[in-house]
Amino acid sequence: MRWQKYSRYFVYILASGKNGTLYVGVTLNLAKRVEDHKAGAIPGFTAKYNVKQLVYFEIVDNFDAALAREKAIKKWNRAWKNRAD
Repeated sequence: MRWQKYSRYFVYILASGKNGTLYVGVTLNLAKRVEDHKAGAIPGFTAKYNVKQLVYFEIVDNFDAALAREKAIKKWNRAWKNRAD
């Protein structure tokens, strides 16, 4: 997979607003990815629920760790995710 050759990944949380809908993702270029979400250029969940506000991110050094971290964050209960912002 092309992602595995890079050395810096961003695990991030977007929100639709305070206590709103949350989205957790992984990307190589956080600024571009957030810009795409804000512009509605990424169809699907974030566009449908108007999830555009970056509330949290982490930098992770390898692909496997980034995916593991994304999965771990997705398992957090809602209160923990809301405290991340």
